[in-house]
Amino acid sequence: QVQVVESGGGQVQPGGSLTLTCAVSGSSFSFSTTAWYRQAPGKQRELVARIGNTGDANYSDSAEGRFLISRDNADTTVWLHMNSLKPEDTAVYYCYFARLTDNYWGQGTQVTVSS
Repeated sequence: QVQVVESGGGQVQPGGSLTLTCAVSGSSFSFSTTAWYRQAPGKQRELVARIGNTGDANYSDSAEGRFLISRDNADTTVWLHMNSLKPEDTAVYYCYFARLTDNYWGQGTQVTVSS
């Protein structure tokens, strides 16, 4: 059974940094894509960053230059390093894992950027 578990959310002041961790169990990381999405109150879920099996990554316009996605294929873990956080980054952040024909979501972790 595949499980996707996020951690690392919390409250941080504007301009601060936070690192989210996504631990995937029950599956290999080979031929997989992993990503971070977020959903703010009253808004649709949106892609923040995606990283493929070979380490190729892409980012939303709002994340470009501030966030960094990385993964460890051996440990089946994905991270989202967030810098220069803004109040508009406040949202529930979800980890997404897709391999072959299956895809899975984590339960989400709250990130609040506020002074």
